[in-house]
Amino acid sequence: MEGKALIDTYGRRISYVRLSVTDRCDLRCRYCMAEQMEFLPRADLLTLEELVDLADAFIARGVTRIRLTGGEPLVRRGIEKLVAWLGERLGHGLEELTLTTNGTQLARFAANLYAAGIRRVNVSLDSLDADRFRHITRRGHLALVLDGIAAAKAVGLRVKINMVALKGLNEDEIVAMARWCAGEGHDLTLIETMPLGEVEEDRTDHYLPLDAVKQQLEQCFTLMPSLSRTSGPARYYDIAELGLKLGLITPLTGNFCTGCNRVRVTATGTVYGCLGQDQKIELRDLMRAGRPLDDALDVLMQGKPKGHDFHIAAPHPAVARHMSVTGG
Repeated sequence: MEGKALIDTYGRRISYVRLSVTDRCDLRCRYCMAEQMEFLPRADLLTLEELVDLADAFIARGVTRIRLTGGEPLVRRGIEKLVAWLGERLGHGLEELTLTTNGTQLARFAANLYAAGIRRVNVSLDSLDADRFRHITRRGHLALVLDGIAAAKAVGLRVKINMVALKGLNEDEIVAMARWCAGEGHDLTLIETMPLGEVEEDRTDHYLPLDAVKQQLEQCFTLMPSLSRTSGPARYYDIAELGLKLGLITPLTGNFCTGCNRVRVTATGTVYGCLGQDQKIELRDLMRAGRPLDDALDVLMQGKPKGHDFHIAAPHPAVARHMSVTGG
């Protein structure tokens, strides 16, 4: 039986959950992670069955979209089984199941993802130059990611490329990335780097505001505001010359919190009301004790922050946890 909707004190209805299945990743992107990361003990993670039970609890409260995240979700053992189980909820409260990936494992799993009912995937790709890609990711092989993207396209998955705009690292590739995505039939979303977790480098060195990027693109193309909307925070533009849908995610230059419709769940069952705040509830122990989750979810809604408070030049990150912990 469906419970009452998840509505916070600002009247925002939560219909979208980003569900992390692991904090582990096989890359170490410079803006996202420290090079020497300490990951959670596997025993601390929710089991696949618990992840499904948690998804069911959210679906019962009106959540219609779930995105699987990490870390890198495709390194989680048994991920194909989890996706199949969650896919059985499509048409039964769940309207869409999607996944965000770095693409390194996508060639192996693309067919299984499609068979389970996933129709869209987001792939993080910050450069089309193999050497530069390896520098940004510290260990990645571009060919693996491109093979994964091609495999996803071949089985019928819609691909959206997520590119973090980085001053001095890939700003000269943004126009070329837009042309490549258009030629391959992929959408493109550009993202400002976010001050989450300590990394070895100073993020301000590579911070690139997207209003400057938009001006750069407008020297080459005509950007028209798009009528397209998704459940995420991007503002979309249509580039007529390319037939491309371009998204801009601007956590620093254009706050998008007034329309927030999401919460983030870590792989250990911690639920954060906001990516950039520490307000949270813990659900794993409640689940393992067989206790209902509704009261805890109501507490989360009552305390969900109005929005994040990101400042790229602040002496410390907005929150201590890395993006890979919260679920990117």
